[in-house]
Amino acid sequence: MSVVYKRDTVKSNNNAWKFLVPSIIGVLLFLTPVKVNGEITIGVGVLASALLKTFGDWIPQFILFLLGVSVLLTVVTITLKPGFIMKNQFLKGVFHVGAFGIIMRFIGLAVGIMAYFEIGPEFISSRNTGGVVLYDLAPVLLTWFLFAGILLPLLVEFGLMEFVGSLVEKVMRPLFTLPGRSSIDTMASWMGAGTVGVLVTMKQYDEGYYTKREAAVIATTFSIASVAFSLVIANVVGLGHLFIEFYLTISFASVIAALIMPRIPPLSRKPDTYHEPIGQRIDESQPEGVSKLQWGWIKALEKANTAKSPKKLVQDGVETVLDIWLGLIPLVMSLGAIALIVAEYTPIFNIISYPIVPILELMQLPEAAKAAPTMLVGFADMFLPAVIASGIEAEITRFVVAALSLTQLVYMSEIGILILRSNIPVTFLELFIIFIQRTIITLPIIVLIAHFFVF
Repeated sequence: MSVVYKRDTVKSNNNAWKFLVPSIIGVLLFLTPVKVNGEITIGVGVLASALLKTFGDWIPQFILFLLGVSVLLTVVTITLKPGFIMKNQFLKGVFHVGAFGIIMRFIGLAVGIMAYFEIGPEFISSRNTGGVVLYDLAPVLLTWFLFAGILLPLLVEFGLMEFVGSLVEKVMRPLFTLPGRSSIDTMASWMGAGTVGVLVTMKQYDEGYYTKREAAVIATTFSIASVAFSLVIANVVGLGHLFIEFYLTISFASVIAALIMPRIPPLSRKPDTYHEPIGQRIDESQPEGVSKLQWGWIKALEKANTAKSPKKLVQDGVETVLDIWLGLIPLVMSLGAIALIVAEYTPIFNIISYPIVPILELMQLPEAAKAAPTMLVGFADMFLPAVIASGIEAEITRFVVAALSLTQLVYMSEIGILILRSNIPVTFLELFIIFIQRTIITLPIIVLIAHFFVF
């Protein structure tokens, strides 16, 4: 018995180190705020910014290369069906796409070429449309996901989510109808970027740790805007001096939305079933007589003990990065550009926002007619409302517009496309409905706070 005990003790100690060391590094990289050059970010953000700064002049060219490779290999796969692609599950998943995927990749390449060489119709090649996705959105996605995709296993594969999930389960379930592990997604978004939170959710859903409903709720409700991005928005609209009040307002409104959204359609109607190819791989039942801390520790060690080999984790990370580079970025280039073109060069958002004007006037917001389009244009891109609002004179209106744009969460240039391309069962129409619901829920809260506590 003593020999068995010693072996079990050694194994337990090994698993403890296997849990603690990678998880601590993951926390430092993804969940720990750091201040660099006066801006708050996270370790992964520091790495991404360093890469962007070092190779910034060449990244648009590299993106064009990726767009070309994506189109070329997609055409080769569809027409010739080469064995090295068709027999490889990963490569087949990236390049064997339907008609919509092929069209979007061709459009993405065309947008990239026009924007880079400044040729073709101005509404495509303009710095405000094609230029935004080529020089602003795509480089950020490319650099962030390079490090996030490879380093994310440190956060999710070695027991941290099991440990934290056990501690906060009794809070997350009754309040937000979600498992405790979802708190990690929120923290990754809050400290880093909403796209990182969605990436965590995608991987957890694909691996059988979230149900369809849980994944849909987390991706559309808990991928909150980071502190760093919120600070950028505040400065763009001239509200840097009110940042504390600004971010507290966003946080409070987002929490209220998180309480309501999972309980109303379409999110409430998503089935609580797991990703079919994998099935359920999590058991949240806790034995009697065992504390949350003890149970979290036990589950964390179990997860650490079954973690994939370093070689397999690196391979999975590289595949995640290549999938995003060759599959998601072409979609960002095409759909992102289309959304920006609609916002910049058509009156669609102005027309559909007419009914909002009297509502804003009833809420006693100055310059309601100028503010109304910003309430809907955020569906195209989260940055657009701030750009439009910067020309509004009334500070309280700029405050409301900027705060609302950060609580709406669902914007098609990044988050929306990432969710649509994932296995998470949310449609484009549902994303738009969720966007409107979040607008209806958070707008009155933001206006109320702005009137009574800020101005």
